[in-house]
Amino acid sequence: MLRRDGGAGGEARLDYRESDYRILKPGAYVVCAVSGKKIPLETLCYWSAARQEAYAGPAEVAQRLDAEKKASA
Repeated sequence: MLRRDGGAGGEARLDYRESDYRILKPGAYVVCAVSGKKIPLETLCYWSAARQEAYAGPAEVAQRLDAEKKASA
C-alpha cells in the first residue's frame, strides 16, 4: 500500500487499484463513500477499485453491497 509522506493536511484524491492505491492529490484523508467519515490515509484498508470509493470499515462495505443488491433486484 502506498502511503503519504508529509504534504497537505486536507482531502486526498486517490486512484484505487485492486491491492493498493496511487495518490493523485496529496492529503491526509479520504471520505467514506457510505458514511461520509474522514479516513486517515494511514488507516485506509477498505476500498473498491471498480467503484473508485473508499470505505471506513467492513460495515460500510456491507452496506454498499446490500444497497447494490437491492437496486439490481
